[in-house]
Order: sequence, then C-alpha cells, then structure tokens
Amino acid sequence: MSDGRNIATFLEAQAAELDAAENTLLAYARDLQGFADWLGKRQLLDVSQGDIESYLVDLDAAGMSRSTRARRLSAIRQFFRFAFEEGWRSDNPAIQIKGPSREKRLPKTLDEAEVDALLDAARDGEKPAERLRNTCLMELLYATGMRVSELVSLPVSAARGNPQMLLVCGKGGKERMVPLSPPARDALAEWIERRDADEALAKIERGKQPSKFLFPSRGKLGHLTRHRFYSLIKELAVAGGVSPGKVSPHTLRHAFATHLLARGADLRAIQTLLGHADVATTEIYTHVLDERLK
Repeated sequence: MSDGRNIATFLEAQAAELDAAENTLLAYARDLQGFADWLGKRQLLDVSQGDIESYLVDLDAAGMSRSTRARRLSAIRQFFRFAFEEGWRSDNPAIQIKGPSREKRLPKTLDEAEVDALLDAARDGEKPAERLRNTCLMELLYATGMRVSELVSLPVSAARGNPQMLLVCGKGGKERMVPLSPPARDALAEWIERRDADEALAKIERGKQPSKFLFPSRGKLGHLTRHRFYSLIKELAVAGGVSPGKVSPHTLRHAFATHLLARGADLRAIQTLLGHADVATTEIYTHVLDERLK
C-alpha cells in the first residue's frame, strides 16, 4: 500500500479503537505526512531507526521547538507500533528512540483584573448581535474552563431552559457537567433570545433551516471555528488594553482553574470541571498559583 493509504488505515484504527478526538487525528495526519515528505521517494514502511533519528536532527536544525519534535516523534511511534501489530513490519524502528526532553514551563494565565477587562471589552462591542454573542462566549469560557473546541461546538439544545449546568462533550467523546455562574447564565439567556430571533428571520427570508449550534456560522462546520474565536479574543484583548500576547482561549481556561484554586476550590473538583483524565495534569495549577504569590 502507499504511504497515504497506510496513514489513512492507521488513522481509521485510532478513531475506531481508541476513540481519538478529531484534533488528535488531524495532528497525527499532519505529522506523519511531514515525515513522509521528508523521506522523499522512500516509503514509510522501509525506514530504519537511523532515518527517524536523522529526521529529528533535521527538525532541531530547522529550529523546531522541543514540544513540536516530541509531538512528531509521538505520532511516528504510534504509527510504527500499529504497523508492527498489524504485521506490516517484523520490527518497530521507533521503539528505542528517546524523544527530546520537554521544557517544564508553567501555563500562562491572567489575573482577575485582566479577565474583567476582556469581559468589559466584549460587552462594549458596537454591533448588538456580536456584542451579545461575544459576551456569551467569554462568560461561558471563564465560568466553565471549557476547551475552545468544546465551547464553539456547543449544541443549542444543551443551553435552553436557563440551565444551571451545561453538559459538555470533551476529548474522546467523554461527557461532563459544568456549572454556570449567574453572569454566564444571564449572558446565555440574552444571546439565545437574539440568536433565535435571527435564525427565525433567516428562515422566513431565505428558507434557511435553524442551526443546531449555539454559535452558528455560515462556514462548512456550521458553527464558529476555533480559529475565528482565537482571532476574536485577540481583538478583545486590544480593545480591553490587555497584551494580546498574553491572551488566548487556553489562557482563559488556565485563569478559570487558577482563580478557583486561589479561592479554595478542591483540586479534584477542578480536575472534574476541566475534564482532565489524571489529577497530575491539574496539579500544575498549584505551581502556577505558588509562582503568582511570590
């Protein structure tokens, strides 16, 4: 089989057997295709351990970060483990390769004044519909600590009836409940009222069927994209006087966790809210808090 077919078969197995998230599969596909491109005319299944090591050396020479090199090696390891288990190869050329040690960096976060500035910027938008949508997005993100992919793809059905909690579908299809703060509930109710009115008007004028998403879009996915929200939050940072370099959807998630911890929340409760499989992942926020208190 060709490299493309082998990669596709591997990705199908990851999706079916391990319930891998779409973003994980896309990352695997990009990383494996990058290695295949580096090999040129040689086939993936013909490489040696030395080939993989040379590839990692070239990535280092090209200035790729340790985290990027580690991620690419991880994809290669997974692929060759699968190839060995399927009998495509009689050995695994990646099994003995040690990856680059990861940099131990604390996640970036925001203080409460900076979060307030972002929320104020969302509330001060010029267009009424965008103002309501952006306020809802920001309030939900800060109130729940959701991943941006979870936020933008929320079904509107999960948000109807003035809920006190939302059902969120996370990585690998795992579901969890997250509570809503009063400001988030207010912003949600106001946005749904405006959203439904706009959807009803679009149906009357253009025969368009109502979207199933809380944050609908005309794009292929049918909902606001992660990339658009990333740009949006940078725009709000500029409007709110917060350094755009400090702000991303994930820093709001970090702020949610750090601020909860600072107010005495239990680490296990924060783990559940964030959807972390291992509490060790959540423990990083204790170090973030310690650093901020120095």
